[in-house]
Amino acid sequence: MVPHRQAQSRYRRRRSRDGRPGAGLRRARWDEELLEVHGPNVSIENSVAVTGNTVYFANSGGLLQGWDITGLATGVEPQRVFRFWLGDDTDASIVADDEGFLYAAVEYEKENQRSKEVGQLVKIDPTAPDDPIVWSVADRDGVPGGLWATPAVTDTMVYASTNTGRLLGVDRRSGDIVWEKRFGQPIWSSQVVVDDVLIQGDCAGLVHAYDVSDPTVDPPELWKLELGGCIESTPAVWDGRIIVGTREGRVHMFADPTRAE
Repeated sequence: MVPHRQAQSRYRRRRSRDGRPGAGLRRARWDEELLEVHGPNVSIENSVAVTGNTVYFANSGGLLQGWDITGLATGVEPQRVFRFWLGDDTDASIVADDEGFLYAAVEYEKENQRSKEVGQLVKIDPTAPDDPIVWSVADRDGVPGGLWATPAVTDTMVYASTNTGRLLGVDRRSGDIVWEKRFGQPIWSSQVVVDDVLIQGDCAGLVHAYDVSDPTVDPPELWKLELGGCIESTPAVWDGRIIVGTREGRVHMFADPTRAE
């Protein structure tokens, strides 16, 4: 590992001397307070979310951080401006909405008191660091439970799926569960909403499409397609086509035949 890190450092210095982009943010994914309460499993498995000039991410210890990168390009040291412990492993990416609120999807594995206090689907106000929870939804019916997939956030709704097989439609403002569907297996694939259609893969190898044009009602299923193998990846939607990979080791592309060329 040491030679690998040294090689990385030389590469960054060489790029800077050549005049190519050299500014960067490199910060520890943990702090001593987290290690004391959670232990050493603090890897980062999610993508960063950026709102304004702040970068947000979480780790396997459940530590959600926000770093101000306002002056990064001019050499100003980034500053941590937000810290919140979610209580458990957070593999799903943090989602930021158009108002600056954050949505965290948290697993439930440790069964600790913090997880019970915080919840597993959490809306967070980063401008209120002392009391940032706006609302939360619990998912602790089984262990492991909670959420492994990144939720989809629209103007009015938050769509989220759980390891216990729940697909939830949650009111973005109130946090109330508007509707819920029960699957017979975990749902690890993140939701995609395109043109009022919610696309959801499951671990039975099925891709489902639901009509969410009226978010206040339990959405009817438009169609489903069996691919085989647990669908853990997030479907990509482009030009009427859906592309998704499965645990069988295959990548599938399918389309509306009326639009196919």
